[in-house]
Amino acid sequence: MSRDANKAFFGHPIGLSTLFASEMWERFSYYGMRALLVLFLTATFASGGFEMAELDAFTIYGIFTGLVYVTPILGGMLADKVLGQRKSIYIGGLTMAIGQFLLATSAWLSGGDAGIELRQTIFYAGLGILILGNGFFKPNISTMVGELYDNNDPRKDGGFTIFYMGINLGAFISPLITGKLGEQVAWQYGFLAAGIGMVLGTIWFFVRSHTLGHIGMPPKVKAERVRLIIKDWFSILLYVVAIVGVVFALIVGWGAMPEAVSTTIIYVVGIGAVVVLATTIFRGTSGKAEWSRIGVILILAVFNILFWGGFEQAGTTFNVFARDNTQRMIGNWEIPASWFQSINAIWIVTCAPLFSILWLKLDKLKINPNTPMKFAWGLIMLSLGFVIMAIAYSRSTGGDTIRLVSPLWLIVVFLFHTFGELCLSPIGLSMVTKLSPPKLVSTMMGIWFGSIAAGNFVASQMKAISIHLEDALGREIQVFWLIAIQSAIFALIAIALSPVLKKMMHGIK
Repeated sequence: MSRDANKAFFGHPIGLSTLFASEMWERFSYYGMRALLVLFLTATFASGGFEMAELDAFTIYGIFTGLVYVTPILGGMLADKVLGQRKSIYIGGLTMAIGQFLLATSAWLSGGDAGIELRQTIFYAGLGILILGNGFFKPNISTMVGELYDNNDPRKDGGFTIFYMGINLGAFISPLITGKLGEQVAWQYGFLAAGIGMVLGTIWFFVRSHTLGHIGMPPKVKAERVRLIIKDWFSILLYVVAIVGVVFALIVGWGAMPEAVSTTIIYVVGIGAVVVLATTIFRGTSGKAEWSRIGVILILAVFNILFWGGFEQAGTTFNVFARDNTQRMIGNWEIPASWFQSINAIWIVTCAPLFSILWLKLDKLKINPNTPMKFAWGLIMLSLGFVIMAIAYSRSTGGDTIRLVSPLWLIVVFLFHTFGELCLSPIGLSMVTKLSPPKLVSTMMGIWFGSIAAGNFVASQMKAISIHLEDALGREIQVFWLIAIQSAIFALIAIALSPVLKKMMHGIK
């Protein structure tokens, strides 16, 4: 869609409003569940949780939040070649709603006669269904945002930043509702609210799909077709049923499988996925310029992993710090620990319009930092946030007892991390749509989310890594100082590589 298209949404195409609200509700669903996950897993059996050890809960959190960014690779490829973005989004939305309702069921059964094994089966099936559903939804809605603009339209970065506000509006609201319900009423009501949010997002996308024109329709359909037909809806229903059935079959069958067999399957699937992905990229890329731009995406993906490896402490160590080390009492009322998960979103909604304006102003003055430099600034802001967090942790744990610290420490840390996120995340999404070969946009978006997946898993292991370093070196290694130093080092590397990467982009800003 050209830049002369309808500019009825803050100077942007009207279709952006449809994608903005659909993603807002999907993020409401995801972040609401994410805010509860570690707290729910470590809660006692008596309160409806699974009474899991902290590091084990971190690992499950990391595997889950990692895999929700791996499956977009498959979802992107299927959308490019078979389904189109619209069908993929409906499949993802309906599937994720089912996953959330299963998580609610696993909590609901805690008060009845159901055994722990049944609860675990339902819980893990819910997580698996959420993972696959996200793979269909996440890369394709971001790809559709990119298709609203021409590649060199100066509004494109701003459009992604506005879209990013939708993400964070959902992320702000959800912990307030799901956290209150889950922590202070019952866990199942928090997950139920997350599922209802996903249903609302899918309904909104359906009602407003006419604003998208032909964007996202299945491949090879006639250009004038702007609506899905009965055949498409039957296909969507078939995919949803198949996903739910496959996940339950895997969960039930996996436990009965010998360890050697399950390990072999993991390796075969992993190697096969890499081969298929490499073949897809090879066939869809031609010419020196396209290969060079692919190289830029892959190099920046490494920095993306490092950024999210720090940033995603929000759901693990930050969540526990809010619960155990932060003063949360206001009179006789206790702030739910999960509410601190909304702080980042508050800062995003507040600051995103300013950053959107900033990039346009800097572009007019011809001093707009190139994409690699924006990544460097993102890592610098991340490092500064962890310096503050390290100081807060030291003040809280000095001596033999924990001293509760002011919530202002977390609020300021999230501010710096938000600055870093706005320098890196929406810019990265925009960069992928601009640098990818036309036939590989959704596939490369899936790879980009794959780098976020790796970052999420790294984040879940940073606490364990710091403990291993302590054992090896015989001295305290505070995880927050570790991440602060690591982020600063890689920011310097990004600055050094910036001129080279800019040249490799071959004129794409």
